[in-house]
Amino acid sequence: MPPRPQKALEKPSDAGKTIKRIFSYMHGFVGHFAFVVAAIILSSAAGIVGNALLKPLIDNIEDGLSSGSWDKAAFIRILAAMAAVYIAGALSSLLYQRIMLKISTTTLMRIRNDLFTKMEELPIRFFDTHTHGELMSLFTNDTDTLREMLSNSIAQFIGSAVTIVGVFVMMLIYSWELTIVVIAVLFLIIKVIGFIGSRSSKGFIAQQKALGRANGYIEELIDGQKVVKVFCHEDIANAEFDKLNEELCEAATRANTFANILMPIMNNLSYLHYAVTAIIGGIMTAKGIGGMTLGTIISYLQFTRSFSQPITQVSQQLNSVLTALAGAERIFRVIDEEPEADEGYVTLVNAVISEDGAITESAERTGRWAWKHPHQADGSVTYTEVKGNVELDDVVFGYEPEKIVLNGISLYAHAGQKIAFVGSTGAGKTTITNLINRFYDVPDGKIRYDGININKIKKDDLRRSQSIVLQDTHLFTGTVMDNIRYGKLDATDEEVYAAARLANADGFITHLENGYDTMLTADGGNLSQGQRQLLAIARAAVADPPVLILDEATSSIDTRTEALIEKGMDHLMEGRTVFVIAHRLSTVRNSNAIMVLEHGRIIERGDHNELIAQRGKYYQLYTGMFELS
Repeated sequence: MPPRPQKALEKPSDAGKTIKRIFSYMHGFVGHFAFVVAAIILSSAAGIVGNALLKPLIDNIEDGLSSGSWDKAAFIRILAAMAAVYIAGALSSLLYQRIMLKISTTTLMRIRNDLFTKMEELPIRFFDTHTHGELMSLFTNDTDTLREMLSNSIAQFIGSAVTIVGVFVMMLIYSWELTIVVIAVLFLIIKVIGFIGSRSSKGFIAQQKALGRANGYIEELIDGQKVVKVFCHEDIANAEFDKLNEELCEAATRANTFANILMPIMNNLSYLHYAVTAIIGGIMTAKGIGGMTLGTIISYLQFTRSFSQPITQVSQQLNSVLTALAGAERIFRVIDEEPEADEGYVTLVNAVISEDGAITESAERTGRWAWKHPHQADGSVTYTEVKGNVELDDVVFGYEPEKIVLNGISLYAHAGQKIAFVGSTGAGKTTITNLINRFYDVPDGKIRYDGININKIKKDDLRRSQSIVLQDTHLFTGTVMDNIRYGKLDATDEEVYAAARLANADGFITHLENGYDTMLTADGGNLSQGQRQLLAIARAAVADPPVLILDEATSSIDTRTEALIEKGMDHLMEGRTVFVIAHRLSTVRNSNAIMVLEHGRIIERGDHNELIAQRGKYYQLYTGMFELS
């Protein structure tokens, strides 16, 4: 198994490209987005106009007090205009938020679909080099931060930009002298945001990475809780989690320290700005400088508040945006991963084979298969009956180029033969089966299936011609019937029952509360390990493949149960090429050939009697003179 390296701390490497990529998922929403922008502009403009209407409102009252003649009708008109403006702004805000919610959720749905689809297309090597927690974090933490950015930050950035520009123009119109003061304070605010924001962004990226590691550890510990308790590793697990949790706490503290002090600093700068503007504006009003009136200074003060607030909002969202973009880059990095390569062109088809051996393709399931081999040279198509002849010719393979696992493996399995692999852990037994079904491709040597190089066979068709029963059985959420039928989705109920009887699983299934309709959850946690493996054997049986791979398939079944299913397994293996990996040597005695592997080489081969007669490694293993680990 190749190593699982930890990824280094990362930050958005190309924010512009990532943003453009996110927007590409918003196709079909161009009109909606244009409407959102218009609504945001209207909402922001409503706030600006509402503040501007304070000037004539206050001036109306001031004129009435000074002249003794109050224009009540004008006052009511101004109030009505303000009410209409603020109502329009509120409705616009509600409208664009609802639309942005629709856009953001649909965009995330499309991204998640692409991510999940790519996950299904990636080779096994990818999953061997990435932890489950790391991959789950893409669907949870990273998509959550992206959702927050899409639903809130984009609209807030647009609204803040419109507000800043609009308010600044109005401030220039009202008093260019006071606007100089605003620019000076604004320069100070930008400097503060730049200083704090640069430090905070690194902290938030570190926090996201620490969160992914902690979540991955939690997931692994929950899955392996029985193992933890069996070996009394609760204290060790707690200590390791405390370390990860402390790292998360430290990263979150660093990130939020700067983020949390930003708001108080910005508020105080805003209050300072407000006070300075009020003092200078009051002096200008008292002395009549620049035509300043009471209404002008009150309206202007509101503008100063409206001017600093969006700047503060943008600074607050900056860290969230950077975190979301870093998460989006991780998502897109997986989406851009090279899918599992498949240059195969030979396909598996249902076949009708006449008495004289002629093969024709059938659209119906016939129970017999053929390899359909198109020849590019002359455009002809030939058919080869699927018999299950498998040949390995001087195969060399390593999960890493510098670490060879198999070194010069050659063997031949005739159709219907049972080939067993025995040897110590790490000798390369499972690796051979991984190469036969092309979970990994062979860099040196050849593997032929019915005389055809397996690199020419499409991977899906190659794997459809095989069934694998793994030592680690995985059951899906669903009924017992659904889990058996997973081997052949169009299997009838009778075929499922027959497969279960063949695997000797029917006995325990019928004693379950709801029989074949019993719901399985948590990877079949309500069944014993042996029962789960019996279901896996039934799942392989219902697929009815020409080649069967049993990777420690009976390791969790007691000897009594093993004896009960032996005849059923023999019937299942009848006429099929079977590869068996076993530590329990009693299960391989009836094999046509037994391969003894050591350090990636076949050191002995022959049937049980031949190997016993050789009195070599197999003899030592079988008689207990050497411990098989």
